[in-house]
Amino acid sequence: MPHIVLQLSGERDADLMQKSVQVIQDLTAEVLGKERGVTAATVQFIPADQWFIAGKALSETGGSAFHLDISITDETNTKAQKARYLREIYQALAALRGDLHQESYVHLIDARAAAYGYGGVTQEWRHQHA
Repeated sequence: MPHIVLQLSGERDADLMQKSVQVIQDLTAEVLGKERGVTAATVQFIPADQWFIAGKALSETGGSAFHLDISITDETNTKAQKARYLREIYQALAALRGDLHQESYVHLIDARAAAYGYGGVTQEWRHQHA
């Protein structure tokens, strides 16, 4: 039941948005073992003149970038799975955007099961009642 927040540099691009969400949801299911049916995603485009790397706007330096936050339940994935996920997300988004800066980030947020959930129920409650 991850929640995905994806920020992409540049102007709104519906095709890029759809492809990015699809590849992220695919890797979230494949690598992290998360259920697609309860995965939610939001996407925001940040203009290149408002995205800075090393103090310089992308509108000045060129290239593209992304930032991905994904909330998952703590202790449900190994370090190796998380490392693979970061690597494969970067590679997949780089394939969609050939000019991707290395300074594009993925943040896996390990949320405690008692403090995270959906539908008004915590993940801890779901675990106890499975």
